[in-house]
Amino acid sequence: MTEYSYELKVPKDRVAVLIGKGGKIKAEIEETTNSRIKIDSKEGDVTVSGEDTLGLFSAREVIRAISRGFNPEIAILLLKQDYIFEMINITEYVGKSKNHMMRVKGRIIGTDGKCRRTIEDLTETYICVYGKTIGIVGQAHNVTIARRAIENLLKGSLHSSVYTWLEKNRKMLKSDELFDVGMKEGE
Repeated sequence: MTEYSYELKVPKDRVAVLIGKGGKIKAEIEETTNSRIKIDSKEGDVTVSGEDTLGLFSAREVIRAISRGFNPEIAILLLKQDYIFEMINITEYVGKSKNHMMRVKGRIIGTDGKCRRTIEDLTETYICVYGKTIGIVGQAHNVTIARRAIENLLKGSLHSSVYTWLEKNRKMLKSDELFDVGMKEGE
């Protein structure tokens, strides 16, 4: 069989989180995805290799999520079917001005994390603001909605408008779920 590999760069302050206490997190990712992970702790270079391409992709996504600030318990959710990781680069919306970057990150996080929590609750996702990025983990359709809400905030939309839009989408999602369940039960 052919061996495949991915090379990733992990911020130095996230390497220990990726390894985990006694190597537990690294070992869990390797075992679950049937891959091997080599980590250069000094440089933050990570190589993921193996023969199972789907497993390698999953391992890469978990490592990317951990490297963008998610705790391993949330990142491991990416091993489930239908869960995805999306990353928004804040500099695409605000440029490289530090003051503007801090202001926009503050808009996404909100006072005491209220905005981030509200988006997480209304979309059933996990959001992490780390460095110049915003990461989202959740089921694919929910991540799409959370991403759009965050992008609207980055573009300057009012929080109240975004929350109203999210509430409407949540009601539609819930009614779709009820319809799907009803269809399965009534077949």
